[in-house]
Amino acid sequence: MILEEISTRLTETLRAKILATFGYAADRIVLQTPPQLSMGDLATPVAMELARALKKSPREIAERLLVGLELPPLIRSASVEGAGYLNFRIDRGSFTAAFLRDVLPAPEQNGKRVIIEHTNINPNKAAHIGHLRNAVLGDTLVRCMRWLGYTVETQNYIDDTGVQVADVVVGFEHLLNYGEDEVRNAISADEPRFDFFCWDLYARVGAMYESRPEAIEWRRDTLHKVEKREGAAARIAAMVAAAVVRRHVATMLRIGIVYDVLTKESDILALHFWERAFTLLKESGAVIYETAGKHAGCWVMKLSEAAEFEGMEEPDKILVRSNGTVTYVGKDIAYQLWKFGLLDRTFGYKEFLRYPTGKILWESTAEETRTDAPAFGGASAVYNVIDIRQAYLQKIVKEGLRLLGHAEEAERSTHYSYEMVALTPATATALGMNVSVGDASRNFLEMSGRKGLGVKADDLLDALEQKAEEAIRTGRGAATDEGDSTSTGDPELARQIAVGALRYFMLKYGRNKVIAFDFNEALTFEGDSGPYLQYSTVRVQNIFRKLAERKVDAGLDRGMIDQLTIGSEMADEIWEIIRFCSETAGAIRRAVDSLELSTLTHHALELAQKFNSFYHKFPILNEKDPQERQRRAACAEVFRQTMQLALGLMGIPVPDRM
Repeated sequence: MILEEISTRLTETLRAKILATFGYAADRIVLQTPPQLSMGDLATPVAMELARALKKSPREIAERLLVGLELPPLIRSASVEGAGYLNFRIDRGSFTAAFLRDVLPAPEQNGKRVIIEHTNINPNKAAHIGHLRNAVLGDTLVRCMRWLGYTVETQNYIDDTGVQVADVVVGFEHLLNYGEDEVRNAISADEPRFDFFCWDLYARVGAMYESRPEAIEWRRDTLHKVEKREGAAARIAAMVAAAVVRRHVATMLRIGIVYDVLTKESDILALHFWERAFTLLKESGAVIYETAGKHAGCWVMKLSEAAEFEGMEEPDKILVRSNGTVTYVGKDIAYQLWKFGLLDRTFGYKEFLRYPTGKILWESTAEETRTDAPAFGGASAVYNVIDIRQAYLQKIVKEGLRLLGHAEEAERSTHYSYEMVALTPATATALGMNVSVGDASRNFLEMSGRKGLGVKADDLLDALEQKAEEAIRTGRGAATDEGDSTSTGDPELARQIAVGALRYFMLKYGRNKVIAFDFNEALTFEGDSGPYLQYSTVRVQNIFRKLAERKVDAGLDRGMIDQLTIGSEMADEIWEIIRFCSETAGAIRRAVDSLELSTLTHHALELAQKFNSFYHKFPILNEKDPQERQRRAACAEVFRQTMQLALGLMGIPVPDRM
């Protein structure tokens, strides 16, 4: 944060100087990074921006501002460059010493409570590769916002009364002739895993509907029973959903993802969230009852006058159908109101499970809450991580809040959208999918859960771990230069590399880009990949381990600050890395503000590339001059801590060795 503090103080100093010199209040002062180190570390074109208002040349303004300008701490000098830029140079040694005292400390808590809802897998079958992108994006946003000082509540919404769960119940009852006891036995069986079992059953049900259209009536009947919590069908649905969600939670834990609370649609129905929201919508005039036309008998939200829906052929949205059933978006509006604390009711909570760390994962309940349960909901901002296909429905949810008079909450309702995940033909083949000759020539292959075409998330993770272990055994991931050490087969290391490869791959592309997952691209130890960043970080750890083994003093434990205050001999290559590390906090803020988490991956990649270039030019272990070795070690330590932070925010493990 030190660079941000310097920038803030320098901006305040310049604003005061402009007012004192010219009697002019500058609204905005922009600080930039010059394109070359020889030009300094920070620069501002403020003199050019003031030229017209002050009727003076930019260079004259800049020179007058420089006279008697009191520079903030850690700014060594200032100069006028070019047509009128004010450029500033940082005291490299003092800056590095200050930075080393606390590399990128997390900002203080800002008092803002944020809900991030992500993952949201239908609890009817195993998670697939597409769900991983949602979960990784959501979890990384959670980590970044917590680091930035927000109090973040992580929710995973469970649609346990939806048509997908009803379809699996249809499969158990009508295809397998299973009753409650048989379903219970299937859940407790070791093989096949229950979520895998349901994956295949769900595909069979889809095929049955195509060959026997009359079976759709079973779905309608089952869905009605599940929603009303009636009979064996409802009890089987509850068992299926709970068992599958346990598997989903275990799958996501493999890549370091945890949740605070599971909110269930069945509880939204039982606690009459929708009925209360519906009353509010009717009282506000946000919905009307249509008595004629194609929407006769329906309650409809009129959206034709809203700017977001202008020009649409059919802007109005049915919330309640003529048969009395509520559409998904109606329930979503009620849920969004609860998230902001705008309903006069809330869930009870009970323990769903405990993570290995002891953290409790809570689930909603329509019964009395456990006395030690946290108070969930009531956020100041909400982020819903949902794929881009739901953009229209998310706009309606936002508009629903606005029509109810909650304009501020509507503005703080954010749909964090993203595009689908596919597979390259080579990866699909490696994972056992049947790839036709025509498909093999395509850039990527789409998946369909209903047709059973896809890759289970756990199968993908297993395959990644296997390939990572192969890379370790063959030495493709082993380091052989200064300070590095080779590794043999190691399942835990393979797991860490696989997690790093997967999470980085899901983050490195812009969120609105369709991505085709590819084993070779994800697992490469060179270039734009998670293993490359892990490798770069482990390399630095090995340097300090070797220094300790050789009993070589890196100069970072004693006398560090005094010796580093003279930075004139610090090479540009060293200073460039330290300065770039200090820009990491800004990269994190930009990633969150833009919801483009690829900003963070690109920053981390560039940092790793800069350090690796430095590392080959400036050896540390074999440097004989203690002061120069100290400067290089300080650079390595700043890089190590910065990269550990960046990888931690991306959820990428840092192995002990590679």
